[in-house]
Amino acid sequence: MSHTQNSTEIQSNAENHYEVSHADLPLHCPMDGMSLWNSHPKVYLPIEKTSKAKCPYCGANYTLKD
Repeated sequence: MSHTQNSTEIQSNAENHYEVSHADLPLHCPMDGMSLWNSHPKVYLPIEKTSKAKCPYCGANYTLKD
C-alpha cells in the first residue's frame, strides 16, 4: 500500500510496517497524511540504496516497492 500526499489521513505510529513507492521519496517519518499531533519530529530516512529503512523514533519499518 503506497501513501502519497493526496491520500486520506494515515494514523501515525499505528502500523509497524509500511510499503512505499518512488512517488513517496524522499522518505520521511511521519509521512505526509499521517496525523502529526501524536507523533514524533519529522526525520528523513535513507531507503534508496537498500530498499529498507527503520525510523529511529517509532521503529516503523519501511520497504520500497517498485
